[in-house]
Amino acid sequence: MTTPSAARSGGTDWTSDATDAVERVVATVRDKTVVPAKSISRVIVYGLLAMLVVVPAVILLIIGAFRGLVLLYQGEVWAAWLTLGGICVIAGAFCWIRRTA
Repeated sequence: MTTPSAARSGGTDWTSDATDAVERVVATVRDKTVVPAKSISRVIVYGLLAMLVVVPAVILLIIGAFRGLVLLYQGEVWAAWLTLGGICVIAGAFCWIRRTA
């Protein structure tokens, strides 16, 4: 008859093998679920934060450009509208050309 300590020392320890298998499965599941979800949530949070800063900055920039153009054209509002409209048309045409690239 063999003693339990002799059987453990000569053979493989099935408890540590089972634990290692469970740890490998958990690590694989984590790598395939938690890591992508974490990176996607990070992109969403930083994207929203950037939009909260960029959108008001662009709006204020356009307002400032319009007011500066009105001062530059000495009160001729139509010229400021024409200039900003032309810039927006050129930017839109550029984006339209680049839409397939």
